[in-house]
Amino acid sequence: MQTLRGKHINLRALEPEDLSFLFNIENNEQFWGISHTQTPFSRFLLKQYLENSHLDIYEAKQLRLIIELANSEQPIGMVDLFDFNPQHKRAGIGILIHPNYQKNGYANEALDHLIEYCFKHLNLHQLYANITSDNLNSLHLFRGKHFIEVGTKKDWIYNQGKFKDEILFQLINE
Repeated sequence: MQTLRGKHINLRALEPEDLSFLFNIENNEQFWGISHTQTPFSRFLLKQYLENSHLDIYEAKQLRLIIELANSEQPIGMVDLFDFNPQHKRAGIGILIHPNYQKNGYANEALDHLIEYCFKHLNLHQLYANITSDNLNSLHLFRGKHFIEVGTKKDWIYNQGKFKDEILFQLINE
């Protein structure tokens, strides 16, 4: 699908060979505050997840796509659609780029493709994102894509012994 292919990155469905990449990402405690994870994932559990990743977004109400480098098919991150609601034409969106690949514009390009896919192919009316107030890179990324800050949830996330505010952003397809 051309919508998911870019100059520097591609978005693609999960494959069985992504098991090691997912295992490393999901078990990296650096990301647990963002993903609301508190315990490690086993390879067995992630293998089962991969085996069920073929479910249609309308059935699963979520979709995870791997972000890979276009020239090497090297996975560098992932984007998630969650809380997919076709009746109200909306979904939540999350993005993660491995630290070794950050600050190269890959998240920017991936988000462009995902937004286009959501509005063009899934016929969504809006996307939303929840971002902690200290996640400056994500705040900059989503503001740059014209997501509008619509509210702040005070002391919403408890991580590493302190509370953080979480900011709710929306992008409405006019």
